[in-house]
Amino acid sequence: MTGGDVAGLIAAIAFVLLVGLLAIPLLKLGKVLDETREAVRRLSDDTRPLITETTTAVTQVNEQMQNVDQVTTGAAQIATNVSALTALFAATLGSPIVKVAAFTYGVRGAISGRRKRA
Repeated sequence: MTGGDVAGLIAAIAFVLLVGLLAIPLLKLGKVLDETREAVRRLSDDTRPLITETTTAVTQVNEQMQNVDQVTTGAAQIATNVSALTALFAATLGSPIVKVAAFTYGVRGAISGRRKRA
């Protein structure tokens, strides 16, 4: 064996040791990537039902909001109708009742004034 053969043999052994030393971190990195893939898969599997439930809840809330909107619209219409009815009552009966009350007050004042004179 010549010096070149020995040098080549040493280089080959060093290369094998280097590959062996680099293989260990690569294997560990592969395990880490496998664990990461499994964690993402579990997270995805756990998240899907949660997203489905959230979608259902939001849909139900939207339906309830539409019901509340209908109730609010109805209440606003009732308030408008009561306001109109109050204005109508005040216009039709308010003025005559005030006149009758004023007339009654005047008659009562006249009667009490006659009693004082008598």
